[in-house]
Amino acid sequence: MENETIQILELFGGIGSPRCALRNLNIPTKAIDYVEINEKAVRSYNSMFREELAYKTQTVVGWNLKPDILIHGSPCQDMSIAGHQGKATGEGRINRGKGSDEGSGTRSSLMWETIHIIENMGEWRPRYVIWENVKNVKSKYMRPNFDRYMVEMERLGYTNNFEVLDAREFGLPQARERVFTVSVLNGEKFEFDDLIRTPMRTLQEFLEDDASVPDVYDVTQPSVLACIGEKGIRRATVIKDCAYTITTRQDRTPAQVIDRGDGRYRYLTERECWRLMGYTDEDFDRAKAVQERNGKYYKALYDQAGNSIAVPIFESIFRKIILHEVA
Repeated sequence: MENETIQILELFGGIGSPRCALRNLNIPTKAIDYVEINEKAVRSYNSMFREELAYKTQTVVGWNLKPDILIHGSPCQDMSIAGHQGKATGEGRINRGKGSDEGSGTRSSLMWETIHIIENMGEWRPRYVIWENVKNVKSKYMRPNFDRYMVEMERLGYTNNFEVLDAREFGLPQARERVFTVSVLNGEKFEFDDLIRTPMRTLQEFLEDDASVPDVYDVTQPSVLACIGEKGIRRATVIKDCAYTITTRQDRTPAQVIDRGDGRYRYLTERECWRLMGYTDEDFDRAKAVQERNGKYYKALYDQAGNSIAVPIFESIFRKIILHEVA
């Protein structure tokens, strides 16, 4: 696949982390389609890639529309521990819920739409299908649907393999573990062992100059201040060597905070969250330019970072399948 324009199909595309990874690797890319229901995420995506979105007249004679790579990160809320795997009922909000059962109507059940899309492609099926989701997808109650997905992909002619990858192994000081499933059409099993991994960079490289961070990011809620250093669900952890998983909200417990000294603590800024997902400051500035502040913060930007996929992990996967670079 090296030295050719890579055609991608992004389902549940978010803000385009795989496209950013391909750009960072200087790999020529054509986005056949991008599907995302969140209007604010679409707004950020369009701003980030605006130079590439202009309409260009092209002939379709002899044109191959087959996507080389399909990437889908179907919504995780109904399969994650944080999302309670469905509508919360019962004692203590511990609920197995509907998860990703086909026909359940949950957001996570949209994973089956990917199967239907591939089925309807006929001979245009992508060479690689990459699916990212939360680690809890392998839990006792979610595993049947995960295994069924693998069976369905095998039925469509794919060889599957999956691995839990941690963003810390790919340079980001963020403890973010996610399951990546790579399916290869009529090919050998994708091996994760020889992915290029990079040492975790220092957290300070990703933080803004503390003196320039406005006071609006200071922790002022008594309920959060009271649980700094505590354990359990109601806790606020002081970030030291690396951040915990970036979520869609920073100002509620369980929280993670930066020690500003003199008894002051602050939340991560929107820019810092984007950096910790592997986005450039230019990516962030373009997205911010088309979003509006909601209260104290640009909540859409927090949401987009928390729902995204770590860009350097995609870079490593693409290095292997496109550039044939391995550790």
